[in-house]
Amino acid sequence: MKFCVRPLIRALLVGAAAAACTLAASMSAHAAETPVVFAAASLKNAMEDIGARYQAKTGTSFVFSFAASSALARQIEAGAPADVYVSANVDWMDYLEQRGLIDASCRVIVAGNTLVVVAPRDRAEPLDLASAEAVMARLGDGRLSLGDPDHVPAGRYAQSALQATGLWPRVADHLARGDNVRVALALVARGEAPLGVVYGSDAAIEPDVAVVAQFADTTHAPIAYPAAPVAASQHKDFALDFVAFLLSPGAREAFADAGLKPVD
Repeated sequence: MKFCVRPLIRALLVGAAAAACTLAASMSAHAAETPVVFAAASLKNAMEDIGARYQAKTGTSFVFSFAASSALARQIEAGAPADVYVSANVDWMDYLEQRGLIDASCRVIVAGNTLVVVAPRDRAEPLDLASAEAVMARLGDGRLSLGDPDHVPAGRYAQSALQATGLWPRVADHLARGDNVRVALALVARGEAPLGVVYGSDAAIEPDVAVVAQFADTTHAPIAYPAAPVAASQHKDFALDFVAFLLSPGAREAFADAGLKPVD
């Protein structure tokens, strides 16, 4: 039997992750399929780095599935085979926890992020978010690219920040809604949108955009990435071990390299 408790302090969990998530004694329950980690699209670069580090350390092979957190949560709810879920916000993790679809005792926050406004690299002049006129002038006849606020966490954060700064009434009818934040980023990188609201980590890895403004952390809920084993995992020992690894020094380094904020 495994013992896994939600940490009260992160330092305790990092130091005792193996004890907190004791692996199942028997390997016989393993399914033949390769383990699968469902992760938010905005985490792609960091998670691929972490995956390489984990495989080098353990020799265990697994695959990632990247998409909007909402889409991944719905897939888990529908019974899609997954072993670990890493979300771009707490709401979709809460959604699964309320339905008993994750191992809540092993749920942890693994990273944070910032929210920025980007423009094509050749239009990198700073933007004053306190001036609606300046924002609308930069948009011109174009649209503001963001993740769809109806189901994409980055879009929800963007809507909250735009509302807090008084910009939402001006831009609400001038949106390009992406299926995930990487789609929103790509529109700006290709010059198909003059401005976009994305995570700081996304801007950091896209050479064809420039950050022209950053929203204050007070304009939106904290951007946190929770991770947890999926309750129906057929590779429970892997799921527990991988979630613990997400709090390791190597994973923290990978998150930082990808422009994310490692948790303290």
